[in-house]
Amino acid sequence: MTTQPASTDRPPSVALAEAPTRQARNSAAFWTATGRARGHEIIRRPGFVAVDGDARAGLRVLIQEPALDPRELAELGELVRRAAGPVNAEDPFSSTDLSHLGMRGWQMPVMLRPPGPVGQPALEVVRARRPEDLQAAERIVIEGFELTGFEPYRPGELFPTSLIEQPGVDVFVATCEGEPAGAGVSVVDDGVGSHYWIGTSPAFRSRGVGRAVMLGALAHLAHLPVTLTASKLGRPLYESLGYTAAAPSTWWVSR
Repeated sequence: MTTQPASTDRPPSVALAEAPTRQARNSAAFWTATGRARGHEIIRRPGFVAVDGDARAGLRVLIQEPALDPRELAELGELVRRAAGPVNAEDPFSSTDLSHLGMRGWQMPVMLRPPGPVGQPALEVVRARRPEDLQAAERIVIEGFELTGFEPYRPGELFPTSLIEQPGVDVFVATCEGEPAGAGVSVVDDGVGSHYWIGTSPAFRSRGVGRAVMLGALAHLAHLPVTLTASKLGRPLYESLGYTAAAPSTWWVSR
């Protein structure tokens, strides 16, 4: 059984060459929504968007163009130097070298899925609407991604309650054997969807939980092109769901 596209209108088209730009814009939308929900400062420039958080959340930088001008690079360097916590920067164009700021980088592919039918998940997947569902998703992501900066756990710090009130943002939770087992976030912005924090609790790995989360999140995106940035372990799953690698994205983290 599959979920058909929700609209009979012709779906928007995104070419593989456009995927890095669409991923850049969607990531900026997601982290802007997250920063707004957390009450953090949001800095917008033509070449980048930055969300300047506290000592635990740190600084998140989303490169928006293939080339930053010298003033933007200088400002970005200053933001990195005075960041209160860890720094993470995402460059879907792999064109901005941040190694001079003492950061290390690695690459993961930006992937694109065209609009199309979506299979039904084998597990129950719900949109988080209750505080307990949102906190379950939060705990799974912190544990699954080993986000030690968010430990000891403080409810609502990673996923504030107001996050799911932000336009286009949804958080999903998959249940296995009656327990919250997987989670993820989907974001729709400017006619394109994307996924973030697709994670599985270590106790439920290798049991199809990640696939269930993806299918549950994709159900309301079947009529849209969807991007994501894939880890090495996640790429085979995404390819099996119809995603194609478009270009390498470089991620930078403070040492």
